[in-house]
Amino acid sequence: MTTLIAFVVALGLLIAIHEYGHYRVAVACGVRVLRFSIGFGRPIVSWRLAGKPTEFVIGLIPLGGYVKMLDEREGPVDPAERHQAFNAQPLRARAAVVAAGPLANLLLAVLLYAAVSWIGVEEPEPILASPPAHSLAERAGVRAGDRVLEAGLAGQAAEPVRSFDDLRWHVARAALESESLVLSLQGDRGSPRELVLDFQGLEKVEVNAAFFRQVGLASVYSPPVLGPVQPTGAAQQAGLQAGDVVRRIDDRPVPDAAKLRELVRASVRGEVQTWQVERQGRVIELLVQPQAREEGGQVLGRIGAVVGEPPPMVLVREDLPAALGEGLTRTWDISVLTLRMLGKMVIGEASLKNLSGPLTIADYAGKSAGQGWVAYLLFLAMISVSLGVLNLLPLPVLDGGHLMYYLWEFVTGRSLSEVTIERLQRLGFAALTVLMSIALFNDIVRLLA
Repeated sequence: MTTLIAFVVALGLLIAIHEYGHYRVAVACGVRVLRFSIGFGRPIVSWRLAGKPTEFVIGLIPLGGYVKMLDEREGPVDPAERHQAFNAQPLRARAAVVAAGPLANLLLAVLLYAAVSWIGVEEPEPILASPPAHSLAERAGVRAGDRVLEAGLAGQAAEPVRSFDDLRWHVARAALESESLVLSLQGDRGSPRELVLDFQGLEKVEVNAAFFRQVGLASVYSPPVLGPVQPTGAAQQAGLQAGDVVRRIDDRPVPDAAKLRELVRASVRGEVQTWQVERQGRVIELLVQPQAREEGGQVLGRIGAVVGEPPPMVLVREDLPAALGEGLTRTWDISVLTLRMLGKMVIGEASLKNLSGPLTIADYAGKSAGQGWVAYLLFLAMISVSLGVLNLLPLPVLDGGHLMYYLWEFVTGRSLSEVTIERLQRLGFAALTVLMSIALFNDIVRLLA
């Protein structure tokens, strides 16, 4: 129920903002708006404002919306009202009306990112866990407990990294652009050092949890401390207790909880491990035999105890002017990154699995709502950017396609014929159907995985 409500609210808000952009600019340009609809199909609710010609409608199918304007191409128009028809407006007015919808979504994203930045959000500090063996981070020289100070693409100015989410953003950007990422790190001891994560040459990148595990930056640092111990589990049978700090396993150092989990999960044949733990200032040795468990088609070692502590957190917050700047910067960066990723998918350099449809969006809506309103606002901002950017693509049936028609009219001095426009609309509809089918297929695969 939470997922459904969060999805409907998100979809309704983003569609309403998009269509309101069209509506507001149309009215400002003197165009008569006949209907403002959120959703398609049979109207569930409709109303009119006193003295206004527009009918406001909520449709049965909440997968889009539209603004119907007076237009001679859609029916006869009284000559006395022709000045209010959309098709009779100058080119600049028609272009402004069409562009206003996507720009409204981008403006909403700016305001949402700015609001979150101004209010502040608790995020994990950018302290790195032990990278998995053979991962990109391990080969680059990342060590448990390294704090990331700055990050930047090779050849560009580095930016301060204030949280682990900041770092993940830099990593995703570098991977999708196939660039090297330069990190400035500070360990527990010693002076800061630099290392490079080389993403050049990666093919068909899909930025998801598996990708961050492959890179070796899937989790933040947590000390190797045991939490509650389950009765009858391997930890309880070996005499381990909550609060024990694990220092070594079979003479292998355990710098953090990530390494501890790795060593436990790798023990799937009933091997007895020698654990060196620190308890109340004393160092003791215990024999532990992890129990093999099958999970998700994999056999993993388990000890029946919580491993690790919550990571240290930091409040990321800006004053109002800086927050607005952050909103603009983040919206611009995500817009550019979205366009580059779409371009890479077209030429085969990025995986089509990056496309997401309504099922994935609904799933993320529910998950973000469950994490709190800040996470939900960030989700709304991300989807609003995507909606704005996608609608500006020069694809017939989208707003960007209509803007291309107007560009042709501006350059040549004449509009496209109705026959040409109809053919282009059919082509655009076919292309959009293919994209939606791929996105829906990806949704189903993700949910069944």
